[in-house]
Amino acid sequence: MTLLTSHTCTMHSACMATKTISLKLEAYDKLRAARRYPDESFSQVVLRARWPEQTVTAAELLRLCDERGASFSEDELDRIEKLKESDVPGEDKWRRR
Repeated sequence: MTLLTSHTCTMHSACMATKTISLKLEAYDKLRAARRYPDESFSQVVLRARWPEQTVTAAELLRLCDERGASFSEDELDRIEKLKESDVPGEDKWRRR
């Protein structure tokens, strides 16, 4: 009688979800410079970062505008409106020719 023996082999994979992002070169350079050691991952750098909790809401922005008055003079607003009227969209590269 022949005995069959089984060998159990387990494998664990430490995979984590990833997301590809685009950065301007200046942002990439800052992120790279923020590493504490050469092998530190960008994920570790980002997780170490501190983000300000305070943000400006639309209501606060309106209140500031009411308190401070208009940021632009009437002449400046007129010039902006004229520029907006003369602004044309760029060529649509995806339109069939």
